[in-house]
Amino acid sequence: MGRMTTSAHAPAAFAVHPTPLGEVLVVVTDEGLAGLHVLEVRLGAVDAAVAAASAALRAVLEPDATATASVTTQLDEYFDGARRDFDLPLDLRGTDGFVRRALDAICGIPYGETASYGEVAIMAGSPGAHRAAGSACARTPISIVVPAHRVVRADGSLGEYGGHPEHKRFLLDLEAGVAGAAPAARVAVAQVAAAAQAGTAQASEAV
Repeated sequence: MGRMTTSAHAPAAFAVHPTPLGEVLVVVTDEGLAGLHVLEVRLGAVDAAVAAASAALRAVLEPDATATASVTTQLDEYFDGARRDFDLPLDLRGTDGFVRRALDAICGIPYGETASYGEVAIMAGSPGAHRAAGSACARTPISIVVPAHRVVRADGSLGEYGGHPEHKRFLLDLEAGVAGAAPAARVAVAQVAAAAQAGTAQASEAV
């Protein structure tokens, strides 16, 4: 899984890379992967996405396929079914508090498994904050590597996934096919969430 770091104003580079979901914008800094966005199929989508990433990072993005090669190589391996875990440092500047804890929890959901927004909230130390967990999923600048696609609604339905639930379905089906995921796969995540909730309750009682 990704290794999260925080940076202030590192130089940034980008590349556009093809995937089964369509072209993605990959943005990296000296600290690590800072952005991975599936681009909309429309005129000017690349320029708009680069401008948004540049504003978020407060940095000028330069095209550099060499700088992004480690990301795109691992991305290709993931879509080929040859990689389950990404070994990439992440630059998640601007995320802190509950959002950061939620993203940490999401990165801990194993390949081929899913967790509900409520379970993510529990693992992030804020039981009941399922709506905030959903917002954290929507706010992450890094898709796929930060596997927000593994977070589903309590009833098992997918949710919107940035207006593209078909992308979420594709990723989950890909992982299930590679992992041979059984229905019991959710049990491990549920047990972790239950343990986290119990720990939170015990801490509250001790105060």
